Amino acid sequence: MRYLRYLPKEKKQEIFEKHGFEKSKTDTGSPEAQIALFTQRINHVTEHLKNNPKDHSSRLGLLKLVGKRKSLLNYLYKRDINRYRAIIAELELRK
Repeated sequence: MRYLRYLPKEKKQEIFEKHGFEKSKTDTGSPEAQIALFTQRINHVTEHLKNNPKDHSSRLGLLKLVGKRKSLLNYLYKRDINRYRAIIAELELRK
């Protein structure tokens, strides 16, 4: 059986191009790119849990993803408040 990815390689590349700090295709390690990728995964797992409410292992994974994203946001907040505000506005994380 083939492993099916929830996110194709092209979509990941598009996320990195759009949200990378230097706005380059190879900037996969910037906090903005990682936060955008975590947000995409969080949205995907949230939709999965709406259909499968008893899937506790996915729920645990979701909580870990949210924690990782939060720590990256805290890092960005401490390092550069303008970049933090830009990624929050771009991804609409705060209401």
